[in-house]
Amino acid sequence: MSLEVRIGPPQIAIHQGHTVLLTQPDGQIISGSRKGLYFQDTRLISNWTIFANGEPWDLLSSGALQSFLMRACLANRSLDSEDGLIEEHTVSLILTRHVGGGVHEDIDMTNHGRHTVSFNLEIAVRSDFADIFEVKAGHVVRRGRVVTAWNEHTQHLKTSYQNGHFGRGISLSVHDSHTRGAYANGRITFGVSLRPGARWHCCLKYDIDDDGRAVRAPQRCGAASELSPEGKRLAQWKRAIPSLECSNETFNRLFRQATDDVAALRVPEHVNGRRLMIPAAGLPWFVALFGRDSLITSLQTALIYSGFARGTLAALGARQATKRDDFRDGEPGKIMHELRRGELAKLGLVPHTPYYGTADATALYLIVLHTAWCCTGDRELLIRHLPNAERCLKWIDNYGDRDGDGFQEYETRSTNGLKNQSWKDAGDAVVYPDGMLVKGPKALCELQGYVYDAWLRMAAIYDLLDEKRRASRLRAKAADLYERFNDAFWDERTGFYALCLDGDKQRVMSIASNPGHCLWSGIVPPERASRVVQRLMKPDMYSGWGVRTLSSKHPAFNPHSYQKGAVWPHDNGLIAEGFKRYGFADEAGQIAKDICDAGGYFALNQLPELFAGLQRTEASFPVQYMGANVPQAWAAGSIFSLVYAILGLQPDAPRRQLYVDPVLPPWIDTLTLRNLKVGAQIFDIRFTRTDGSTEFEVLKGTSKSVSRRPIASWRDELAAAL
Repeated sequence: MSLEVRIGPPQIAIHQGHTVLLTQPDGQIISGSRKGLYFQDTRLISNWTIFANGEPWDLLSSGALQSFLMRACLANRSLDSEDGLIEEHTVSLILTRHVGGGVHEDIDMTNHGRHTVSFNLEIAVRSDFADIFEVKAGHVVRRGRVVTAWNEHTQHLKTSYQNGHFGRGISLSVHDSHTRGAYANGRITFGVSLRPGARWHCCLKYDIDDDGRAVRAPQRCGAASELSPEGKRLAQWKRAIPSLECSNETFNRLFRQATDDVAALRVPEHVNGRRLMIPAAGLPWFVALFGRDSLITSLQTALIYSGFARGTLAALGARQATKRDDFRDGEPGKIMHELRRGELAKLGLVPHTPYYGTADATALYLIVLHTAWCCTGDRELLIRHLPNAERCLKWIDNYGDRDGDGFQEYETRSTNGLKNQSWKDAGDAVVYPDGMLVKGPKALCELQGYVYDAWLRMAAIYDLLDEKRRASRLRAKAADLYERFNDAFWDERTGFYALCLDGDKQRVMSIASNPGHCLWSGIVPPERASRVVQRLMKPDMYSGWGVRTLSSKHPAFNPHSYQKGAVWPHDNGLIAEGFKRYGFADEAGQIAKDICDAGGYFALNQLPELFAGLQRTEASFPVQYMGANVPQAWAAGSIFSLVYAILGLQPDAPRRQLYVDPVLPPWIDTLTLRNLKVGAQIFDIRFTRTDGSTEFEVLKGTSKSVSRRPIASWRDELAAAL
């Protein structure tokens, strides 16, 4: 009999929009931890604990029922009361919480004993209004003034924080309670008396004050979540997006959970009076607008939900830098990295208003624009964002290439800036072969690939707009970069690309996952692709659960390091797409299988941001990285990348075509995609593996609009003039 291992952090996280509730498994928030109720980068509640006559409750079981709904089932410990001993676990307590702007909390108790019980139910609530940066760093500084007021008549507890022109508040109100509450010593207390079999109920509603703007709690009880606005939106989302039916049940579950996760990470942004939905990067620390993260998620979900690409292009375009700003690492035309709205940002103590320290988001913006065009055929989308795109092109030439050598380099100018500004943005992520930190400016290999890809895609857009001269210039620049990159970064002895060029333009030959992104972007010559694939699949790079970020033979390798040995699902998804684009379908299928195998071990089948790069054995399971965001947008999106890699999907909405190059791996016999939208067309397509080959059948939609084409042909077409 085998034991099913489930892995996940000891916490419950639910959220909606910019509101995040992170608790212990029993629903409590313990002072001194990172748990809390967060809104717009501020922790509004830093302690929430519940007692019966001063005694804690025992957790029986708990979990998140939806991304916005949780429940914890508790029972009493043995209690001394005025009426005598209350035996343990004779009183049950169920906490149900529903996030939707504010928080609606239901408290339900039942006396399962044979005697009447009486006790005081006490809820201790405190607020520190700490900025999320300081909570994450473990160093909270109190700057402003906290004021708390209890209104006995209205049963309303209001706590406010003010520091200069920054203000936040949380209002807790008692509703539908069988007993009136009292407040003293930081606790709301209810006198409870329950006959055998009797029940007691109370609703607590937490409304948020966003510097004078009220954010209300849901009105309905959590048990009716399917009738809530959040429940209805989730149901509408599920009806609108594609679904997958696969002979491999693990892949089915991961796909369903991924669609739920990206739905849960939708947050509103307002641009010129329009309300747009963009993907937040991850829970709990990155519920905010990001450049790179939101763009990569938009690429991953372009065929699943094009609204992310539309919203992200508009939100980032509206905040495109217009001037040089060294504190925020801003330069004209640059796409932002991270926008924060907490106290430190509001008071100018951090540069995230927004912060522009990312070297890749500007090129990725162009890639997303072209991808969105391919998936939607929306010409107006191109026209609307063409001015942003042209400013991106100027930034790549004038600022991305810092020294005029034709390569993209980065180095922070900000005193609070990131030392590394690629997707591996940890301060220690880029190292020489001896483990020392690389000195900058750093020209990472994947940045060159992103720019190469972006230039080719913009050339295709200019062809469409009948600007042939500009298209030709960009293709010529791309061809020149292709030659120079392959001359400067390729190392024939190792058969691999340099991680980067350092500040002295010397190759840094640390073996890392970054060159896999060069396959994804198409900057690798076909005759070298096999060597790159083989190197990434060697045991020091391939853990059996996926490609590691850094070779296990490197002296700086640590399987538990953030970006020097761990496995990142999104990294593997892009690498798998790169493998497929060069014809290595079997290796792409292997990555897909192993990432999915790993995902099946994690609680709720949620792929985390990253997990440890330990070697897989017959008696092992994935090991979590403490502090990983779960859910995380581009980790969830990696499942869609793996679907694209397996099926070779090539949308061409402007021509009313969907090209496919499917190779189902041995672990999948059949795979059906339903409700797949390409422009105005909707398809249901079944893929079947028979005798080592993969066939497909169009079940819904115009069959002549779906045809087989090697994915390499798409890449060749992109590089050629139309």
